[in-house]
Amino acid sequence: MVGPGSLVAPCAHGRPPASGAIRREPEDLVVDEILGFEPDGAGNHGLLIVEKRGANTGWVAAQLARHAGVAVRDVGFSGHKDRHALTTQAYSLPLPVLFDVAQCMQWQGEGYAVRAAYRHGRKLRPGSHRANRFELLIRDLRGDRGAIETCLAAIRAHGVPNYFGPQRFGRDGSNLRRAVAWAGGDVPPRDRSQRGFALSAARSFVFNAVLSARVTRGDWNRLLPGEAVMLDGRRSFFIAEPDDAALEARRIAMDVHPSGPLPGRGESPATGVACTAEDAVVAPHGALVSLLAAERIDHERRSLRLPVRELDWTFGADDTLVLRFVLPRGTFATAVLHEVLAAAWDAGEGGEE
Repeated sequence: MVGPGSLVAPCAHGRPPASGAIRREPEDLVVDEILGFEPDGAGNHGLLIVEKRGANTGWVAAQLARHAGVAVRDVGFSGHKDRHALTTQAYSLPLPVLFDVAQCMQWQGEGYAVRAAYRHGRKLRPGSHRANRFELLIRDLRGDRGAIETCLAAIRAHGVPNYFGPQRFGRDGSNLRRAVAWAGGDVPPRDRSQRGFALSAARSFVFNAVLSARVTRGDWNRLLPGEAVMLDGRRSFFIAEPDDAALEARRIAMDVHPSGPLPGRGESPATGVACTAEDAVVAPHGALVSLLAAERIDHERRSLRLPVRELDWTFGADDTLVLRFVLPRGTFATAVLHEVLAAAWDAGEGGEE
């Protein structure tokens, strides 16, 4: 049965070696958005770098719209960031050409402040940033430090399974339950955003199910015959050729990754062994896949492996551990914590929508 209990995901690097507390204070999680491009320096938009503490992305967008006297729908941002954290991210909004963008530096309120302001030529769109830099404090750390460092070294070398974090499924799995009811014939959610959350949860659940099965088999980070291979940091893919030594070298270097389905209209591009393994997991969830196809959502692919770039760590004398790492956009720090910290998945913290 699909439900909140179905969201538990197996670990790839053994049993998590540590326990501890996270997110007691917003400053325990620092997230900085990495745009991957420079502001244009000219144009009819302002690009604002905003620091947020205990404030969600959409609410801050509404405050910026109020300052600028524009509609909320005209405010752009690349991704949703955690509310219970200290984060920086970029927003865009239309500004008159003669408006001095430096005035935006005065825009602030409870939980947010503009830290930099530039001219820019276009509105920010979802997914337009490159990555996010995380610094996460674990308090009341318990566990053998040697085992913790061994686990972290394995993560640095091999990455982690690229699970969608539990926050994708809503509080107590509410978005997923809504999708299951809808797929079973219930009336769809009335609110458009709630329909979108439900469909996203359904897609993410099927992907996680395929990934979980491959983690259990031990081939989540290997290329199976017929694999739809994804280029690192890209959405494009190609089908693996058998016994391709050059491709295997690229896999080891984390230049390419195996992929799993984001289901919808159209067939999986995987063939052979990879297709058989994927279909065996997807088939029991046919009602969800049919719902996604009926809602005109196309089949896409997502990497099964998540490289954890620039990973380092510091143990504190006061039973603390600080983790620092960079993840590409659209991925979840929960997937990293899940390998290290017992019950991190249940906490559902540290992600991006």
